[in-house]
Amino acid sequence: MPPDLWRDACHGLPWVLALDETRQQRLAALVSRFLHEKTITPLGDLTLDETARCQLAALCCLPLIEFGAEGLHGWSQLIVYPDAFRVKRNHMDAAGVLHEWHDELIGEAWEQGPLILSWADVQADCADPRAGFCVAAHEMAHKLDVLDGLLDGTPPLPRPWQREWARDFQTAFDALTAAVDAGEEIAIDPYAAECPEEFFAVATEYHFSDPALLRVEMPAVAKHLQRLYGPPPFA
Repeated sequence: MPPDLWRDACHGLPWVLALDETRQQRLAALVSRFLHEKTITPLGDLTLDETARCQLAALCCLPLIEFGAEGLHGWSQLIVYPDAFRVKRNHMDAAGVLHEWHDELIGEAWEQGPLILSWADVQADCADPRAGFCVAAHEMAHKLDVLDGLLDGTPPLPRPWQREWARDFQTAFDALTAAVDAGEEIAIDPYAAECPEEFFAVATEYHFSDPALLRVEMPAVAKHLQRLYGPPPFA
């Protein structure tokens, strides 16, 4: 990767600028691999120059600085919409009635398929990097999660750590869902209460964009994520 391309890309990424030199170099190596192995496909009238593609790759690789390149396994394409996009959903209830509806999304990660992002929301995250949101990190958490074959809120970990992770994440998830169900005001995005895999992905966003809040609200979760991802850029 040309040094000037990496320099230009970094200028637009506050998380990368906050890394120390060693971790920046490790990230740059992952980005080079990403750009070599993955197809980045803009949709509609969106065009992405080399700097934008490098920035997208860097954001996707940010959660892999400690985990390594094995986090890139299992998929080959990054699809980028100009803005939020609509997807058709369906569900068969217990009575056999098929329900269909549309969701508006800013990102999605298929279990066996591409990672999808909204370019407008990626740019919004970069403009306000400490607001608690980072859609690229969120979707990459799903890609890490499914590496062991199950999308369940637990990435592949050594067995002793996996047991500790499952215990601490389940405790925090149960507390959050109880608070949401009770109508309490909570500091963490309530979308984290949807299911264990979304809890992990939302917590990942806070690790990168508001680690101080995560440490206050969920200290055990914050500790596990620091072990998985390394120190938060804004620590």
